[in-house]
Amino acid sequence: MRNGSAVLFLMLSFGWAGLAPARCFAAPGVRGRTAPAAASAEARTAARLTQLERQVAQARDAGDNAWMLTSAALVLLMTGPGLALFYGGLVRKKNVLATLMQSFSLMAIVTVLWALVSFSLAFGRGSPFIGGFGYIFLRGVGAAPNPAYASTIPFETYMIFQLMFAIITPALICGAFAERMKFSAMVVFTVLWSLVVYAPMAHMVWGQGGWLNASGGGSFPTLDFAGGTVVHITSGVSALVTALYLGRRIGYPEQPMPPHNVVLSFIGACLLWVGWFGFNAGSALSAGPLATSAFVATHFGAAAAAVGWAGAEWIRNGKPSVLGAISGAVAGLVAITPAAGFVSPISALIIGLVAGLVCYGMVTRVKARLGYDDSLDAFGVHGVGGTVGALLTGVFAARAINPIFKGQPVGLLDGHPGQVLNQLVGVAIAWSLAGVGTFIILKVVDAVIGLRVPPEHELQGLDISQHGEEAYNL
Repeated sequence: MRNGSAVLFLMLSFGWAGLAPARCFAAPGVRGRTAPAAASAEARTAARLTQLERQVAQARDAGDNAWMLTSAALVLLMTGPGLALFYGGLVRKKNVLATLMQSFSLMAIVTVLWALVSFSLAFGRGSPFIGGFGYIFLRGVGAAPNPAYASTIPFETYMIFQLMFAIITPALICGAFAERMKFSAMVVFTVLWSLVVYAPMAHMVWGQGGWLNASGGGSFPTLDFAGGTVVHITSGVSALVTALYLGRRIGYPEQPMPPHNVVLSFIGACLLWVGWFGFNAGSALSAGPLATSAFVATHFGAAAAAVGWAGAEWIRNGKPSVLGAISGAVAGLVAITPAAGFVSPISALIIGLVAGLVCYGMVTRVKARLGYDDSLDAFGVHGVGGTVGALLTGVFAARAINPIFKGQPVGLLDGHPGQVLNQLVGVAIAWSLAGVGTFIILKVVDAVIGLRVPPEHELQGLDISQHGEEAYNL
């Protein structure tokens, strides 16, 4: 028993002695032996966080890219079928196919020109007034983003989105010379106009180093979110110059020339309204809150202008017309375009209402008093509406919506009255470039191939004389 007790005592003693060093060195031992494991766990956590951040960034980039591709498709929808049907319904039935063909052909012609040289002239690095040839034949335009324009979408996506603007802009001019310009002359005029007028204006306002670029430190930072100066003023002023140069249609204004199918125009206007969300909200270049703000402003501006035009017509004529309501909506969409990403919803309502009333007066009173034949009121809606919208952008733009000037006041009511002057400079340049450039192009094309169809072809209709087809077989 004593021997057993002694053995047990020895075992416990050695056990305790064996445990004592372990306890004495437990803390250092744990630190020493598990440091690699702890470091490994920390590394795995950091790697996992990095992976999650990369996945979030990829998801954001994918969302932005999806929205921008959708927006590009919506803007193309504005030209065909939107503008094609809108204009096609407003002409006489002997000219409807020719009018549709103008919009459709530009979808192809401007695309080819854009790929070859126009995109480079508009967005390539060059002077403050025109881009260079760095992106000629779309060299260097691929899947990688260009941070100078949009950091979360492929540069190729940005290119195709901007192409849709370049397509619809000259198509808007077609409304002024509808029913009397040769198709061949329209093709040559559009090619030259895209190079001489559109590309320089787009570069000055949106291009890297552009003279009017508000986000790129231009000399006169002009706020133009989605094309008030670049698209609407240039096309509208060019439309007026073209209408004056060509002269009136045979029989205008003595003979009535009502729209042959307002239903087509109604459908076209609705498509324009829907497509305009891509036009304006897409110009946020991402799927974030700014796109939402531009989307809301676009809708509110169009609605207020439709109410304003139709209301004025109702007061004056005793009844609102369908044509007046849809024309007002388009005028509101035009006017809100430069302001969409800078103004609140209430400001958008004011801009739309003012544009609807002003454009109504221009189309129904001033045009008749001056006597020019702007066939489909391209100048009255786009030239005037774009000018109104560009100037009012300088009044209502707010840093709370878009802090484009690094948190400083943006518009007049925001505490920056000088922005109105900047807007005036931008408008003046757009008017001057479009007016002078268009006149020179018209003179050149007229001297080389002629602009206007012969009188007998105009009387016959452009569908037969220019394309050998008829829209209706009744």
